[in-house]
Amino acid sequence: MSRPPLLLLLCLILAFAFFFFESFGFFTNTIVAAPRRTVGIYELRKGDFSLKVTNWGATITSVFVPDSKGNLADVVLGYDGIGPYINDTTYFGALVGRVANRIAGGRFSLDGKVCRTSVNSGKNTLHGGYRGFSQVIWTILEKKGGNFPYITMYYNSFDGEEGFPGDLDVYVTYQISNPYELTVRMNATAKSKPTPVNLAQHSYWNLAGHNSGTILSHLVQIFASEITPVDGDLIPTGTFESVAGTEFDFREPVEVGSRIDEVSGGYDINYVLDPVPGQMKKVAVVKDPNSGRVMELYSNQHGVQFYTGNFINNVRGKGGYIYPKHGALCLETQGFPDAVNHPNFPSQIVRPGETYKHDMLFKFSF
Repeated sequence: MSRPPLLLLLCLILAFAFFFFESFGFFTNTIVAAPRRTVGIYELRKGDFSLKVTNWGATITSVFVPDSKGNLADVVLGYDGIGPYINDTTYFGALVGRVANRIAGGRFSLDGKVCRTSVNSGKNTLHGGYRGFSQVIWTILEKKGGNFPYITMYYNSFDGEEGFPGDLDVYVTYQISNPYELTVRMNATAKSKPTPVNLAQHSYWNLAGHNSGTILSHLVQIFASEITPVDGDLIPTGTFESVAGTEFDFREPVEVGSRIDEVSGGYDINYVLDPVPGQMKKVAVVKDPNSGRVMELYSNQHGVQFYTGNFINNVRGKGGYIYPKHGALCLETQGFPDAVNHPNFPSQIVRPGETYKHDMLFKFSF
């Protein structure tokens, strides 16, 4: 006669134990939801100079600079809100990696082992693959105001992500370092395996304002005497060519549109920066004659990709403005494209315990 109460008690104990252990994820087939990471837009400001960034892709979404008459304009292309940046293929304002630019055939050999990376541009890997650093959520580590406001973001790229070997801790800091000066510091530390690293900041600049048309009247000067020529797939041939007397010669200020028709589609080429040992080097100067805005770029990298928005094809941007072809230009300081497949190029391999460092400084005047 005492069995039913005993069985009932055992059932209650078992049921309690099940729900207790399940709630703490003790069962191997139990899925415990991970904490959600939020995506936001964050502003840095000093006087009338300001920028906004989002932790989606560590992306710069706006940069406001006055002109010679004190009129403010947003001088980078982008979108309204965060949504359009998801799965975006223009890379507006993004930090791209693990390896910026192209890897031929999506493959390379490292220490005798062949590595295959995701192919997302014809038969090649572009800007880190389908899910490069521009398509992930970065963690906000620190944001501070004051006289020199900054924001630091972090991303852990796991071993095998998009085919790249080894865990990689990546950091970027955007800082207003002086009035009308923007500093970008990118660092990456290899944790477990040697890996190629080549990060780039992919902002599209139009110093007349993002909604002002093309940059064909901008004057550009690039402090480089050579380029790394490319084949039809924009893969470097592995050689170097002098720019002297060619349409690629920007050693003195040149109007972008004056010779762009001599280059198929427009400019999209890596310049070999003139060496300045042991210090930040002057990379380029851009001027918009109409607004009077000037941007000087400094970096510690070997090269810079000069790109004139050739693949912008009536993209709807901020405020509904339709961005035309050549609606902006990019100056992406970097290691040489496809360096992993060209032993004569400076190495981009970072070994465990080593840290890759990439610094940029933008100085604006008007």
